[in-house]
Amino acid sequence: MASPPNSSRLSFNVPMALTWARIAMIPLVIGIFYVPEGWFPAHWKNATACWLFVLAAVTDAFDGYIARRYGMTSPLGAFLDPVADKLMVSAALVVLISLGRVDEFVALVIIGREITVSALREWMAQLGKSSSVAVNSLGKIKTIAQMVAIPMLLFHDRLFGLIDVHLIGTLLIYVAAVLTVYSMLIYLRLAWPHLSDDT
Repeated sequence: MASPPNSSRLSFNVPMALTWARIAMIPLVIGIFYVPEGWFPAHWKNATACWLFVLAAVTDAFDGYIARRYGMTSPLGAFLDPVADKLMVSAALVVLISLGRVDEFVALVIIGREITVSALREWMAQLGKSSSVAVNSLGKIKTIAQMVAIPMLLFHDRLFGLIDVHLIGTLLIYVAAVLTVYSMLIYLRLAWPHLSDDT
């Protein structure tokens, strides 16, 4: 019996397709707000952008699970997956800034942290110390708060005419920003002995 295809021979598979689909959603989330309101009312723009972001977040969960469960991991997939996540979050935050739904400083903190930690992980990987800055539970909580807040801010309107989704999203994005700074400081503290080593 032939052995199942391994990751080295799978140049394109379901996890890769989901990752590319997530990247393809980025211009859709941005572009929907450029459609004239005569064609597409503001409420539907908000709802569409919200659900596109939710769909992207769901594909993120599934592509990682499928890749690990069925041995479809690949170097390209491992590279693209976090890139797609960061592009999606950054693009959504830029849109929210332009719509006046998120504070510029909060967005800068979140995007700046992603750039800093990504650079830190790359540097630590070169030193063979990548485990020192592996994702921790605090970082996961930050990600959850962030990924719940952003679609709420995109939705903006009251849910069922009662629930102030924008207010909840605003509170969560501030929580995410605080956790963002705190988790970045933890990563920097763990990496500092290696970064300050002159030998």
